[in-house]
Amino acid sequence: MRYSSLIVLLLLSFPAFSQSGYFEDAFRFSQANPTGSARIMGIGGTQWSLGGDVSNVAGNPAGLGFFRNSEASLSFGYTDWGVDTRYLGQGRSYNTDNVTIPNISAVFANPKGPLSRGSFKGGAFGISIQRIANFNNEFGYFSDEIGNNSILDFYIQDAFGIPENQIETFGLTGLAYLTYQINPVIFDQDGNPINNPDTYDSFVLDNPFQDENILQEGSSSQITFSYGANFDHKLFVGGSLGIRSISFASRKIYNEEFIDQPLRNSSLEENLFINGAGVNVNLGLIYKPIDYVNLGLTFQSPTWYSLNEEYEARMVANYDNYYFEQEDVTLGREEALTDLFLSTYSLRTPLKLGGGATFFLGKNGFISADVDYVDYSAARLNSNDFNEGPDNEAISSIYSSTVNFRLGAEAKLDIFRLRGGFAYFGDPYTNSNFDRSTTQISGGVGVRLNSLTVDFALVNQLYNGLYSSYQVIDSQGNNVGPVTELENSILNGVLTLGLSF
Repeated sequence: MRYSSLIVLLLLSFPAFSQSGYFEDAFRFSQANPTGSARIMGIGGTQWSLGGDVSNVAGNPAGLGFFRNSEASLSFGYTDWGVDTRYLGQGRSYNTDNVTIPNISAVFANPKGPLSRGSFKGGAFGISIQRIANFNNEFGYFSDEIGNNSILDFYIQDAFGIPENQIETFGLTGLAYLTYQINPVIFDQDGNPINNPDTYDSFVLDNPFQDENILQEGSSSQITFSYGANFDHKLFVGGSLGIRSISFASRKIYNEEFIDQPLRNSSLEENLFINGAGVNVNLGLIYKPIDYVNLGLTFQSPTWYSLNEEYEARMVANYDNYYFEQEDVTLGREEALTDLFLSTYSLRTPLKLGGGATFFLGKNGFISADVDYVDYSAARLNSNDFNEGPDNEAISSIYSSTVNFRLGAEAKLDIFRLRGGFAYFGDPYTNSNFDRSTTQISGGVGVRLNSLTVDFALVNQLYNGLYSSYQVIDSQGNNVGPVTELENSILNGVLTLGLSF
């Protein structure tokens, strides 16, 4: 016998109620594209071999060794994140915008005099507060065509093998049981009653109309302390310590609506909040084989995070006063919800290796290029509150290594600067026929007035993705659950004010 209407579940089995998809969060928090001043953003984010910019604090710290004067900078940013979705031939568009201060940096230079002896020519200490990831976006889907299956199919598959006296504690599937959307098969093929059955079906037979809305908020920022040294104006080396913080919130509302069925409609709401902090180190060098060439290398360690999570879910099923004979109950509005689930876990993100080259065109400008390598399958989760094994296996099997390229150039026209850049970030998914790579086009302008600099950049980032509300596995082992195509276009505008002293 089930207790319906506003049932609050006791968490008899904590892992059963943790949010699913930790592997997705591991990937989300492992992504940190190069950012910095408007100057660097305008040239595509290239910075591994270009010294003398405040972005070196969190980029290649060896570049701090180029500073002869101290400098402070403040950046203002605007982001417009557009998402076009398509499901069953139906399209929808979403836009999310926000204003930020993506970068505050200061560099304190301590160069040696021109007559100083020895190879050490001084260095510079830097500190910056930088936003490295933006999670503020919204997307979803809707269709006026009946779907190919129902989330009830997922619940039935997920419930298979779970005894009825345990199913209430099995996450969303337990909520589906408590709201009578799935029910145990209580008789065998010969009509004999089954004691504590572990197979389920539903009296809802047709497929529904479906829609879902996903709202995400939050960001990741890093405070960086770094130092770069200059040796004979040929070799520049540096290191940094980064302290990261994360705040992420997600709200999903999934709806189904049926025609001529005992179940009129159902709704599932999931709320997730994650926050935490992490630490990383960064080592770099820049070498000048000749005056007009810089060669750079960087090593960015994994970030070791400690994360806290809160998760809860609520399910509502509205029936048309349906008499369910098996349980001798008339069903109307049935609701079930979880307790607030709290957990902590650690995440180790992948390391990054990068290299770059800059070629100076006399006093007319420069061309710079970067390449870096990241293996997203190397991320790892660990927790005492849930079994992280399946998610770590998913990370290893779903994600892969990528090679990313960036190219940028700057032209000097007296006190003015013109900039352009292009970046390509490889597809991080393995064995996929769907291209999830990212392309980025940028441009910018700048003005240098003695000790004051003003720079502006526009960056447009384009990439596609897939979103799956739930999985239904067919007889061939394929997922035939609903899949929505996402086309993302992110426009960033950055204004940086710099002051030398």
